[in-house]
Amino acid sequence: MIVKLKPGSDQKQIQRLMRWIKEQGLEIEYSEGSTYTILGLIGDTATIDANLIQAMEIVESVVRIQDPFKKVNRMFHPADTVIELPGGAKIGGGHFAVMAGPCSVESEEQIIAVAKSVKAAGATILRGGAFKPRTSPYAFQGMGADGIELLLKAKEATGLPIVSEIMDISQLPYFEDIDILQVGARNMQNFTLLKEVGRLNKPVLLKRGLSATYQELLMSAEYIMANGNSRVILCERGIRTFETGTRNTLDITAIPYLKEKTHLPVVVDPSHAAGMHRMVKPLSLASVAAGCDGLLIEVHNDPEHALCDGPQSLKPGSFDELAGQLFKLRALMETVA
Repeated sequence: MIVKLKPGSDQKQIQRLMRWIKEQGLEIEYSEGSTYTILGLIGDTATIDANLIQAMEIVESVVRIQDPFKKVNRMFHPADTVIELPGGAKIGGGHFAVMAGPCSVESEEQIIAVAKSVKAAGATILRGGAFKPRTSPYAFQGMGADGIELLLKAKEATGLPIVSEIMDISQLPYFEDIDILQVGARNMQNFTLLKEVGRLNKPVLLKRGLSATYQELLMSAEYIMANGNSRVILCERGIRTFETGTRNTLDITAIPYLKEKTHLPVVVDPSHAAGMHRMVKPLSLASVAAGCDGLLIEVHNDPEHALCDGPQSLKPGSFDELAGQLFKLRALMETVA
């Protein structure tokens, strides 16, 4: 249920209304903008008399919400959420971020070289995997804690904040200095992990599951926010369809749909979507044109010998060229929005 208050409402009356709502066993999601004040009621509102609330002098309107997700719902929070990172990088609310780096950290030389090159091209966040969920138990699983240490060295060398994937709550101690925790597609409905990262004061990049619906993705984000962490970024990374020509199928529709339904930033991973480096450019440009808040792009200085996902990785030179095109398109989109 959404209670929209009239502009200039008396604060004492607002506080009385909020106390009464809480006495009914409900939680309140308070949202205030320059032209609105909204009380989002969370809990079982079936017994709440909407007409009784509507009759109050300070209430402009009361609307019952059928969506099962509340805290992520744009109706509860009309303004875009903006995620701010150390160093000034921002995602959402008109701020566009490019996150780039190798699928997996392999050596100090590799990660620092790639970090410097993507920063020079305009990336504002370094991506890199230390713990890798792989389909095969015999495939390279990442460097683990040693990989985290190398990421932190790259951060020290470039000043770029880091996004890296966490697979299990037991790994949390290693991520204390990582700026954005990535919850991967395979863990999108790992509710124990979602609750745990929800208790942290740290941004979480939540990837859409391989066959997840929009509502399932939003409900997973709700788990994180319901536990206190409002700094969530949604990521469309391609879904499994009947098509076998590409690794996955990038769902461009997810961008405008999610931005209509939620206030959270929406970013896209074009590298995992197609699984082929030659597809990264067109998918990236299409995502920007569709209104995404950022991109997650894999870059490797020697993709032919990469230990993980080499075929979908761009070389630094190709990424530099693409980045220039992305920023030009982004500027153009702002003129026609």
